[in-house]
Amino acid sequence: MLQLSDLREGMKLPELKKNITQEKINLYAEASKDFNPIHINEAFAKKTPAGGTIAHGMLNLAYISEMLTTAFGLSWLKGGRLSVRFKAPARPGDTITVSGKIVRMQKSDVETLVTCDVLCSNQKDEQIITGEASVKIKANP
Repeated sequence: MLQLSDLREGMKLPELKKNITQEKINLYAEASKDFNPIHINEAFAKKTPAGGTIAHGMLNLAYISEMLTTAFGLSWLKGGRLSVRFKAPARPGDTITVSGKIVRMQKSDVETLVTCDVLCSNQKDEQIITGEASVKIKANP
């Protein structure tokens, strides 16, 4: 976990890589109870414009949250905010890279509001998710 004293505007967050597999998609479907056939039924999904199964958007968001938890710990879990745009689907066989960069720090006596750009992209450098995260870090946690 990063310490407040170490944070700087322009600083990159610890990168995270995840391999998307049909097994992970199926496990996420079980956990979320989202059994939309676009995620779990290859025969159905091949007949759609997607051309095959795709990962749940929320699965990819979970990876973004994992990166932010690694960077900011309980501060992220207790009150982090995330605003994103879904740009493209992630598919079985993709390697997803989740990255972020601190773009703004607003300090007060009791806390610092850290704003970050976040990105989830595949192995072809295609954007899957773009967005902004913000987290308040207390001056003396």
